[in-house]
Amino acid sequence: MSALGAFTFVLHSHLPYARLAGRWPHGEEWIHEAACETYIPLLNALYDLRDEGVDYRLTVGITPVLAEQLADPDVLDHLDEYLDDKIARAKQDVLRFRGEEEPVGVPREEAEEGDLPPVDRQAVEAQERLGTTALDDANPDEDELLPPPEPKPWWVGHKHLEYLAGFYQRYYEHIKDSFDRRFNRDLIGAFRQLQDEGLIEITTSAATHGYLPLLGRDSAIRGQLHTGRQSYRRFFGRDPRGIWLPECAYRPAYYDATGTIRPGIEAFLRQEGLQVFFAETHMITGGAPVGVAAGEAIGPYGEIKRRYLIPVSTKPAPEQPLSTFYAYYVSDSTAGPRADQHSGVAVIGRNNETGQRVWSADWGYPGDFDYREFHRKDGISGLQYWRVTGAKVDLGDKDFYHPDWAENKVRMHAQDFAALVERILEARHANGEGYGIIASNYDTELFGHWWFEGVEWLKQVLRLLAQNPKVDLVTASGYIEQHPPQQVIHLPEGSWGAGGTHFTWDNNDTHWMWKPIHEAERRMEHLANAYKDRYDDEAYRGVLNQAARELLLLESSDWPFLVTTGQARQYAIQRFSQHLERFNDLADSVERGQPDGALAARLWERDRLFPDIDYRWWATR
Repeated sequence: MSALGAFTFVLHSHLPYARLAGRWPHGEEWIHEAACETYIPLLNALYDLRDEGVDYRLTVGITPVLAEQLADPDVLDHLDEYLDDKIARAKQDVLRFRGEEEPVGVPREEAEEGDLPPVDRQAVEAQERLGTTALDDANPDEDELLPPPEPKPWWVGHKHLEYLAGFYQRYYEHIKDSFDRRFNRDLIGAFRQLQDEGLIEITTSAATHGYLPLLGRDSAIRGQLHTGRQSYRRFFGRDPRGIWLPECAYRPAYYDATGTIRPGIEAFLRQEGLQVFFAETHMITGGAPVGVAAGEAIGPYGEIKRRYLIPVSTKPAPEQPLSTFYAYYVSDSTAGPRADQHSGVAVIGRNNETGQRVWSADWGYPGDFDYREFHRKDGISGLQYWRVTGAKVDLGDKDFYHPDWAENKVRMHAQDFAALVERILEARHANGEGYGIIASNYDTELFGHWWFEGVEWLKQVLRLLAQNPKVDLVTASGYIEQHPPQQVIHLPEGSWGAGGTHFTWDNNDTHWMWKPIHEAERRMEHLANAYKDRYDDEAYRGVLNQAARELLLLESSDWPFLVTTGQARQYAIQRFSQHLERFNDLADSVERGQPDGALAARLWERDRLFPDIDYRWWATR
């Protein structure tokens, strides 16, 4: 039988730039954690499926700034060291739970932040080979004079904890072997190979995940997108076709304070040859249909104050609002309210029903009581030995993790999700809605890192759906090419942040950041215009290219996000301030007519990203 519809996972992989920018709790170890808990396990799962002959498809986004870090030799060396340390900690715990190793305690509140004691790996290996600690040949008479031995800690002789420590030892040894041998320390190359074989599509993003709707200059948006495209070409040997807009943030064309038209984001995507992007559910169901579609719709975007070329509709929503089951062409919003012609760029909305199976805090799969608890970590090794246990169980009351229990739940949840996809497609077909797409969009790091069992769940879902004749597994741009959209919509402004607006990135705690960003953007544009004919001058070229890198890093959406959420507030402010200072120092030297090549060289060695950047990309067109 022919398939009833299409399905794709859309996994968005991103981390802020943290190469050589601090270690734990905030810094480069973010990359190490995600690599050994998410990216390498995901590659293992996808290569296992390929080797089984499973004909799967999925869409994997890798932001340019993440790709730069995953390909960096220093980051990869440190990742190997991180894995060695994890293996040593697990081995130490095996001995500790046997009572053969004297623990070095760390207060739990410190351990849970990851400020763990160093592990003497050689001592652990030596003691492991001995198996037990030898007793001294003591004089029996002297023994009678010794005080009675202190009671052993509660964990000594705890067979289940010993088993779990061995479980982690085997886990990290397997990850290290995969990294070093299966993928030859080339994670980006491993993803590229899967794309070259047609199993996955790798989408791009803005260079440093800059929050495009709030950038102050068109040249800044072009710089983010074009730098990202060039980075993609370097790593994957082709042009990208799809893009994950940072934070799913989009805005249409509008008039700025001077009456100048700022083009919609779709215009910049079209210039870069990008065919499709992704939107949050409410941005589709709240979009105003035009062209073939009839009726009007409105989304909850009152907080965003702009004078749009296409006015926000004030009419009530239609009885049948737009559905994320279809892809749509985005109108060329620069043309105004009569923009019935599309921009050539398509949008696919996130399917909420499948998304909630994972995202929901109340009944999403990751909250199952038998899955591993993320937040509680051992006070000595930092390893996670507990399960979720219950909805409102305090961390101190968590039960121990049982991997076999979790494996059973993974099978159940994979079957449930695959059956849900089939039911949705059957219902759409029975309702006469034809062939459409279910796009289930997630942060990649949710799987493996936050939800330890999540990568295995993905693997099993892909296997089940690939066997189902009612479901076509597709990539995003592959679907658009085979099933071009039949409708054109005016997409409203919004994001997948709080309230569907820009609030998470522009609020009372972060508003101060945007003025210096906009000033730096204006300055970069001015310098690019003033010195675009000095590109052959190595002194100016080196300094201005590095200034462009620092501007990109300054614009990262991660800094205001981390300030708003409080996850790493001081670290984010520090990083933001550093990149601003570096940009201004470089710009000052150029404007003095004395470009500081030595400073640019030092900063290049510290950053080492986007080696083929060209400051002229920021010049006015």
